[in-house]
Amino acid sequence: MPRILILGANGQLARNTTPFLLEQPKLELTLYLRRAKRITNPDPARVNIIEGDVLDRTALEAAMQGHDVVYANLAGPMATQARNIIDAMHATGLKRLIFISSMGIYGEVPGEKYRSVLDPYRDSAALIEASDLDYTILRPGWFMREQTISYALTQKGESFRGHYVSLNSLSDLIVKLALDPTLHLRCSLGVSEV
Repeated sequence: MPRILILGANGQLARNTTPFLLEQPKLELTLYLRRAKRITNPDPARVNIIEGDVLDRTALEAAMQGHDVVYANLAGPMATQARNIIDAMHATGLKRLIFISSMGIYGEVPGEKYRSVLDPYRDSAALIEASDLDYTILRPGWFMREQTISYALTQKGESFRGHYVSLNSLSDLIVKLALDPTLHLRCSLGVSEV
């Protein structure tokens, strides 16, 4: 079972995904976030919590040691964060990255215009796509709290199919990607409700 480092572990999607990952009995997690006291350790035998900032390259490299998968669920200066993640993964020999972006970064949502608010997501995705990492970029629709797991995937260059997706659907997909290092390798996937 892989050891997974979750960057931005207090984010809404990361908090939803952590229990899904812990359903895998031998999987180990490291939750990396700026203020560790904001979360409670869900399983001290299998989960380590590290307080750190993705912009702190030294701390990020130290956190990556011994892991197999990096799952990044971030906001803020995303291009700088993506650059730090790529460089730290190179320094530590890690290859597998699951990176959460946003729908619309390629102008792929019918009826919607590209807006500058998406620039950080587009710029960070471009950096990751230009890297040699084994990445999967997820471009989810707006989050819904429905319990359903049902989603459609679109490739970069294809029109997005919907504007919403359940958090559970995304969490299900993230688990599949974390457990299978060959699944949707070097793809940028739109994720929306069916």
